Amino acid sequence: MTLTTCLLLASALFSVGVYGLLTRQQLVAVLVSVELMANAANIVLVAFSHFTASPLGQVFTLFALAITVAEVAVGLALALLLYRTHASSRLDAAKEMNG
Repeated sequence: MTLTTCLLLASALFSVGVYGLLTRQQLVAVLVSVELMANAANIVLVAFSHFTASPLGQVFTLFALAITVAEVAVGLALALLLYRTHASSRLDAAKEMNG
């Protein structure tokens, strides 16, 4: 696998994530889209780390994965709160919680 194919895969994953982020109304689908975008960034870090023979990208990827896990935990907690208060996980209901 070459660097070009790794970057094409990462850009395709990132594009799918952006598309899902912009078009979805369900909170869980938006969280999955954000996760896809984070995984695309991790693929780029690992690919550059592999092709430059430096472990620094892999170390950054481990930190990014830890941050992503924390982000998912907070996002799922918000999704549960939204579902408990409005019996729906649509983002329209989240706008009502603001004021």
